[in-house]
Amino acid sequence: MRKLVLLAIVGLLFLAGCTLREQGAVPQGASAVLQATEQTGLVVSGEGLGTYVPDIAVLRLGIASQETTVAQAQLRAREAMAKVVAALKGKGVADKDIQTQYFSIQPVTQYIEETVGGIRRGRQITVGYLVSNTVQAKLRKVDEAGPIIDAVAEAGGDLTRIDSIGFTKEDITQEKNLAREKAVKDAQAKAQQIAGLLGIELGKPLYITESSPYMPVPGPIYARAEAAGAPSTPILVGEQQLTVTVQIIYSIK
Repeated sequence: MRKLVLLAIVGLLFLAGCTLREQGAVPQGASAVLQATEQTGLVVSGEGLGTYVPDIAVLRLGIASQETTVAQAQLRAREAMAKVVAALKGKGVADKDIQTQYFSIQPVTQYIEETVGGIRRGRQITVGYLVSNTVQAKLRKVDEAGPIIDAVAEAGGDLTRIDSIGFTKEDITQEKNLAREKAVKDAQAKAQQIAGLLGIELGKPLYITESSPYMPVPGPIYARAEAAGAPSTPILVGEQQLTVTVQIIYSIK
């Protein structure tokens, strides 16, 4: 009876090891360990969640100017971006926290159809040029995010583009440590439960990996200049989550 149980365990572990490799769940360097232990080891994963209140807002914004010539498009974009940067600095954003992320000059084309010699044909023509200039601003006073967005939108006018806003924290070491502790305990509990169900005894961990904490991706926002005295754009910071995942390979005695 014990041989049958061991054979069943071996089969399950072999399938688990293959599946992990196929799905990319096993990081590079772990495959050799799996090959050595998949006949006698137990692979489990654990997840730990942490929360934090952001103290930094990351704003991605810029200018897009389209004119009939490159020179005209550049001039308007340059003037508008200068006003946007001035508005950021006027709201207390430091030079070190403003960084150019993207700049491009692209032709704007239009498809037209025409008849030449009785033959109708189409072609692309250039009707103008688009200059795009995007910067990332780190706002260290998250409660000022709304008024800063309004100031930027007013300064850049119709050329203003606000792509996204995200929130983070300067130091998340404490929160990450707590999430890691939860992840390890989660993996240990799973291993102990599986061992109890199969009637086996766990040995020492043979291999441990940790994934990078998952941080939420900044989402798009839309803002416009408000009339004087109107309420500012509402920006709600809320609470953010981070996720730490660990994978542990236990030996079986």
